[in-house]
Amino acid sequence: MLLYSLRRILIMFPILIMISVVVFALALAMPGDALSGQIDPQNANPEYIEEMREQLGLNDPVHVQYGRWMAGVVQWDFGRSTVHKMGVTDLIGERLPNTILLSVMSLIITYVLAFIMGRYAGRHPYTIGDYSIQGINYLMLAIPSFVAALFAIFIFSFQFGLFPSSGSVGSGVTPGTLDFWISKLHHTFLPALVLGALTTASYTQFLRNDIIESSQKDYVRTARAKGTPENEIYNKHILRNSIIPIVTLFGFDIASIIGGAVIVETVFSYRGIGELLISSIERRDSAVVIAITLMLSIATLVGNLLADLLYGVIDPRIRVE
Repeated sequence: MLLYSLRRILIMFPILIMISVVVFALALAMPGDALSGQIDPQNANPEYIEEMREQLGLNDPVHVQYGRWMAGVVQWDFGRSTVHKMGVTDLIGERLPNTILLSVMSLIITYVLAFIMGRYAGRHPYTIGDYSIQGINYLMLAIPSFVAALFAIFIFSFQFGLFPSSGSVGSGVTPGTLDFWISKLHHTFLPALVLGALTTASYTQFLRNDIIESSQKDYVRTARAKGTPENEIYNKHILRNSIIPIVTLFGFDIASIIGGAVIVETVFSYRGIGELLISSIERRDSAVVIAITLMLSIATLVGNLLADLLYGVIDPRIRVE
């Protein structure tokens, strides 16, 4: 297991280099550059603009600019935001805790709902309850995230007033206090519910179908023939094997949840990484766009590594050599 983990980590380095090249190339293809966010080219002296471009290194060859950027990334320096007038690392550090909290809450909601509904539908296939769960799943798969977010705001915020419609924390609360964290959780729950409910559908179907398939296998028939209680058969034999496909998707959860949060955070005006990415694209803040995109790529690679390592934990028969 240790050698396998080391090999996977070593393989990640060339992949990260290729990703960095692609991300940097896409950033260069964006309209405008780092200078566009600092001055108004229409009202500035052309000689001054050219001088500033030279000082910022924007006239250097592409490989020189890439090397300078990578040298900063290795030192955890992603440059400076031209819009927010601060370091990109500090800016992301301010927003990242909100997105992490949103992602963790949505993942908890996803796995809890998927486990409950998938287990029930798998144990009671082709019943009214099973068909009802499948109908809800197909509805969740069909609804775009921004539509679900708008409906959630209209119903739970405007109609019932249960949750705030925007923001990541209430005003007038002192950071670090109990009231602060209660307010933060209160503001985060509704967008987390939207994210978690939308991703629950596919997980529920995977778990349901795998439970039905596993219940027909020979080792389950043997367990039943030996008089093993039905609950023990489902919980110990079937469910443990059926969770493995869910773990397969865990690697994509980390990045997909953050990626899905881009739209949800924008609709809810939730001050996280997703909302920052959208606003940075609109304002041509290329340094922030590059940093966030690279961060999502790293999250995907790390998530896939964790998923592979979790195989051996869930099912002892799986051994990584």
